[in-house]
Amino acid sequence: MPRYLLFNKPYNVLSAFTDPEGRATLAAYVPVPGVYAAGRLDYDSEGLLLLTDDGGLIHALTDPGHELPKTYYVQVEGLVTPAAVELLRQGVVLRGERTRPAEAEIIGDPGLPPRPVPVRNYHPTSWLKVALGEGKKRQLRRMTAAAGFPTLRLVRWAIGPLTLQGLKPGEWREMEPDEVRRVVRG
Repeated sequence: MPRYLLFNKPYNVLSAFTDPEGRATLAAYVPVPGVYAAGRLDYDSEGLLLLTDDGGLIHALTDPGHELPKTYYVQVEGLVTPAAVELLRQGVVLRGERTRPAEAEIIGDPGLPPRPVPVRNYHPTSWLKVALGEGKKRQLRRMTAAAGFPTLRLVRWAIGPLTLQGLKPGEWREMEPDEVRRVVRG
């Protein structure tokens, strides 16, 4: 029977179970053999990862055609302008290619747990809530930088209908059968 786990990946943890460089990995948090991350979350990013041994689901979730939106809370340097938010909504040109439009809005502090290495606080910052239907390498960080607001902290809050609700950094739980069905249906 396949396993489906939700994990709140802490800051500075790899989205893999091994690392030749000796950095912190999922192995320190998830003692479940045979599961792998369905997608990636950068070493310096935090938040929701889906882990499973269901290769078909991993393929479906990482296939760009699946378009399961991923929602992020993003702390950026500076006071975000409506024009910058509109740029994210329209899509940003990165390396000669326009990203798909994003859902983006300015929000107040989402009240996330502090991370072990605090965000530098010598400039004003803003929070954004951004939902992407695609996920190229470091895309959201590059998008906010292109809009003039470098990312300081990035936390994936949701994958489709699944959220971090109730999971502290480093915690994981088995998914409920209805959650698995909702993700499979997209």
